Amino acid sequence: QEPLVESGGGLVQAGGSLRLSCAASGRTFNNYAMGWFRQVPGVEREFVSAINWRGDNTYYADSVKGRFTISRATDTVLIQMNSLKPEDTAVYYCAADPEAPGLLDGRLVWYGVDYWGKGTLVTVSS
Repeated sequence: QEPLVESGGGLVQAGGSLRLSCAASGRTFNNYAMGWFRQVPGVEREFVSAINWRGDNTYYADSVKGRFTISRATDTVLIQMNSLKPEDTAVYYCAADPEAPGLLDGRLVWYGVDYWGKGTLVTVSS
């Protein structure tokens, strides 16, 4: 059984909104940072957003800043995605790790994530 279970993906028109949720399954992540990556075929998985275990620090990739909002409640993490663009089309993966993202050479990165979900597909049509 996957430790993280995503839901909420689907098909939406450009400019529309979707909300993804991710819930812990079989264990707790209440002292872990949680967040989201996304991936399209043939491209490296890309960091999207994360939130620390307290819920008082949030992190966003530049490509989604101002459009996506992450939140959490103990073992659940949500991401509200507004003003969606066709380039947001991807499989979105939930992630959890004891360490929150950090800066490397001025770039926000989240390496060595311990736990992953199976992913949920988001398709944005133009």
